[in-house]
Amino acid sequence: MNRNIVNKYNLWAFPLIGILFLFSCSGNREVTVKELKEHVRFLASDSLKGRLTGSPGDSLAAGYIREELASFGLIPLSGDGLQRFEVTKRIIPGKNNALVINGTAYTLDTDFMPLSFSSNGNLESVVIFAGYGFNISGDSLKWNDYSTIDVKGKWVMILRADPEAENTKSPYIQYSGDRDKALLAKDMGAAGVLLVSGPAADSQDTFDPLNNEGFSVGIPVLRIKREVANLILAKSKTSVETLEKSVNKSRKPLGFDTESAVNATAEIVRETANTQNVVMMLPGEDEKLKNEYIIIGAHFDHLGMGGPGSSSRAPDTTGVHHGADDNASGVSMMLELAEKFALTKGSHKRSIIFMAFSGEEEGLLGSKHFTEDPGIDLSKVNAMLNLDMVGRLNDTSMLQISGVGTASGLRELIYAKSDTLKIKMKLSDEGYGPSDHSSFYFRNIPVLFYFTGAHLDYHTPADTWDKLNFPGMVSISSQVFNTGVELANAPERLKFREAGPKVEPVRYRRGKGVSLGIMPDFAGVIQNGLRADAVTPGKPASLGGMKKGDIITAINGKTVNNIQDYMSRMGQLKHGQTISVEILRNGKKEVLLIQL
Repeated sequence: MNRNIVNKYNLWAFPLIGILFLFSCSGNREVTVKELKEHVRFLASDSLKGRLTGSPGDSLAAGYIREELASFGLIPLSGDGLQRFEVTKRIIPGKNNALVINGTAYTLDTDFMPLSFSSNGNLESVVIFAGYGFNISGDSLKWNDYSTIDVKGKWVMILRADPEAENTKSPYIQYSGDRDKALLAKDMGAAGVLLVSGPAADSQDTFDPLNNEGFSVGIPVLRIKREVANLILAKSKTSVETLEKSVNKSRKPLGFDTESAVNATAEIVRETANTQNVVMMLPGEDEKLKNEYIIIGAHFDHLGMGGPGSSSRAPDTTGVHHGADDNASGVSMMLELAEKFALTKGSHKRSIIFMAFSGEEEGLLGSKHFTEDPGIDLSKVNAMLNLDMVGRLNDTSMLQISGVGTASGLRELIYAKSDTLKIKMKLSDEGYGPSDHSSFYFRNIPVLFYFTGAHLDYHTPADTWDKLNFPGMVSISSQVFNTGVELANAPERLKFREAGPKVEPVRYRRGKGVSLGIMPDFAGVIQNGLRADAVTPGKPASLGGMKKGDIITAINGKTVNNIQDYMSRMGQLKHGQTISVEILRNGKKEVLLIQL
């Protein structure tokens, strides 16, 4: 965080609070096109340079949002209204990585690679082979690879994935993650882990780029190539391929001392940045209910200048990714709703927390941070309303509202508080989705997610303020306000119910680690694209709006001309990621947002 920039902003912003508050009290309390446009034009301006998490533009946006909310009479939930936290921007291998086997040194990136959840450290010891690294004790599934071996203080070599790599419903899936295996090995006393892929699980045996997979497991963890692992296994007169075949066939533990010594050092470097959520509260008007809450939130971060390594759909273009629809639209609507609630007597017996999240584009980081350290009792939150990309309502699109199944009566409430002559709506039950409401749904809080759909400007520099439908935003604001009034004033809190999975099981497999849930056109009947010959209900493609017959032409801005292109693009993705999929439907180009 560039604190000098924030402080420079605050010097002129704070004296305006009193003036702005007096003006807002005497002005029009209604949401207006003029005010929405002013907010969006500032947040999506070139001067904020795309509001990349942890950048000066990110800090300027947060300062602007806080001062606007303060000008309406809102107070910080705590401190100064900025909930500060640190994010990992990039993980790279350090300079001290080393691998020596029986006296021979091997090469970083070519022969081995530290994993992102490794700790930094050195270990010299013999290597113990521990099969798939399982310790499963279920009613119908038992498997303990550590039952006959002593791994205390030693390197443990573990096969990646599991013995049913082709089975998407395998009972082993929940035990097959790299990090889970490394953590279990540590729990069993191991001092370091060497992970290797068998050919059945990963025929390519190529290293993936390091990504932010959470905190260190506390011991060094290296991924090694099969040929390197086979050198470790040479004294045992076996190979990774042989061991994988044997274990996959027997479905029994297999562990032994390889009698080979490894001296290795793992070092990863985490490049971090400081950022902040904006958390301001409008106190409730009822003495009893003011200790309960509803939350209205929107994320304000975006992709900065884009470029390689970002989630830009134009990865070869470096330029301001303005993020007018994504998500200056949601923030501006949140600000206008805060003003309207503040100036509308009788609108909120419960307190309303207005939040602007940072880090959404990098994995819902801000909302996750708040739900882990909320400063309030989350069990007293009646509902969370999330506004993300609400600026492109038009005659052919619908306002999509997800989460209506997360509490009884929400669907009926939405219809009762909506003018269906002005807004066409598409409702869905699911509480889990590609935005910040998911963090609250995970905590058993009813959620509503407002969204006007993807478009070709999504995650490109072309997402600019002049393309938004501001009168449409006014109409949506009215619907959200009416719903919010009911949720803030109802005598009883909503009763949460699960609507769709909160966390889906992870299946690791190179090239098939993630799936859209379609039956692709393997014959290649379509030129310059891949047709979905079937779409499986309940899978990511279906949930994201894909239909049978849609022709996929690009994934995350990268072209898909055939089945090989499709498999290559999917092989670069990971579970939980939100991707853009460009399709042709009845000859018309559309963009879908799909969470894997």
